Amino acid sequence: MTKIKQKEKLMNYILSSLLCLPLFGAIVLSILPSWNVRLIKTIGLSVSLLNFVLSLFLWIFFDSSTAKFQFVETFSWLPASNMNFYIGIDGVSLFFIILTTFLVPVCLLVGWVNISKYVKEYFIAFLVLESFMIAVFCMLDLLLFYVFLKVFLFLCLLLLEFGDQEKERFERPISFFYILLLGQCLCYLLFYLSIFK
Repeated sequence: MTKIKQKEKLMNYILSSLLCLPLFGAIVLSILPSWNVRLIKTIGLSVSLLNFVLSLFLWIFFDSSTAKFQFVETFSWLPASNMNFYIGIDGVSLFFIILTTFLVPVCLLVGWVNISKYVKEYFIAFLVLESFMIAVFCMLDLLLFYVFLKVFLFLCLLLLEFGDQEKERFERPISFFYILLLGQCLCYLLFYLSIFK
């Protein structure tokens, strides 16, 4: 077997592995009891570090001599409507994915001492957020990109709620929600104006 075939076989499902590993970690954390804070933190950080190491293989095997999408994976989603789960990366999304997988363990370490309430929920939300962030950067299907982006923004809202340990913890998430709502209204208005000139 040539080196190219070995590389293709090894890298065939790396993007889907990057998407599924944090989700698997979140499922494991959801099974654990909330009082076992040390185990929750250890598993959450270990999964995020493992995902970072896995993302480095994208950089190692990335071919910078071509502008085509690489590590492309396609799964049939709704065959009747010709909709597919279609992922791949280019040179820009490669570094965004590596940056994401690097920053998530850093953020979890920052919250290691500061987060004393909702620890289990905080770590689950961060792992799911990591998965959806990676999906946003590698999604090539426009409809699924939009769905993953919306869920990603909702998870950001949850993290603001869990991360705020003060009494008035709903103040910042509500402000974040209104800013997002305003941005979405402007996007829809511009889209409407561009179509119906």
